Amino acid sequence: MPSTTPTPRVFQSEAERNNKLAYDRQLATLAANAPSIPKEAGYKRLEKTGVYIALYGLVITLLLIGGFKFTSVEAQGIAGLIKHSPILFWMYRLFSLQTVSNIIGLVEIAIALLLALRPVAPRLAVIGGVGASLTFLTTVSFLLSTPGVIDHHFVLPALSGIGQFLIKDVVLLGAAVFITADALRVAPDSDRP
Repeated sequence: MPSTTPTPRVFQSEAERNNKLAYDRQLATLAANAPSIPKEAGYKRLEKTGVYIALYGLVITLLLIGGFKFTSVEAQGIAGLIKHSPILFWMYRLFSLQTVSNIIGLVEIAIALLLALRPVAPRLAVIGGVGASLTFLTTVSFLLSTPGVIDHHFVLPALSGIGQFLIKDVVLLGAAVFITADALRVAPDSDRP
């Protein structure tokens, strides 16, 4: 059986060896003189990128789902969630199916707009972040209050289709809390709520 250990390359001539040494010296010189980004600056840039992705990801998500609430399909789609929610069930006693959906849509759009103002009005973004956190905390609670979230047809309990739809809101809740904390961090002390 042949050996799997690589054998060192043997240079054919002294010139080839000298060329290799010169090349290695050039690489070492380039590496030593290359501008480097301090580690801290790299982390800060990555953190800032993450903040804006989370922020505007939430804004877009809230605008889209808020706008969709104005359709009859969505109003009917959320009815089972709202009806079984210990937090929102009372709304159907006061308003129609579509009006409840419209109210929720307006709130989600308002929250999205408040969050979008974070670069120019961090205090308003804090209010939006608290609103987003409460919104997603409410939707996460649907995992516990909505019948049929757990599918018992498997060896172990698994999330049903509605459970799979709702579980993403745990991540959205985390993003909302993160964005709220970031808006508090950048708001001037005199501008904090």
